[in-house]
Amino acid sequence: MAERRSLIEGIKPTLPPIDEHLEKSFVYADKPKPSVAAPPPTPTINRVPISTRMREDFAKALKRASLERQLKGIEPNTLQDILEAAVEPWLKSNGYVD
Repeated sequence: MAERRSLIEGIKPTLPPIDEHLEKSFVYADKPKPSVAAPPPTPTINRVPISTRMREDFAKALKRASLERQLKGIEPNTLQDILEAAVEPWLKSNGYVD
């Protein structure tokens, strides 16, 4: 059985220092770093919860459209994205957003 050591002794480094180049080659699997700069981040759109009531037939149709579009991989396909796409033209045409 191995000799017991105190916790403090156990966390003291007992091995020689790790070669930094060897460590990076292991972590990055010798993959070259990308030479092309990353594209600038897209502006963050903050979203807030909103609650409203709508006609039952509209709600069912909206949910069905969302699910069918998700299965087919068509965008927009989430309830949120579909509603935003529908509301945006109205807000623009009435001068509430640019």
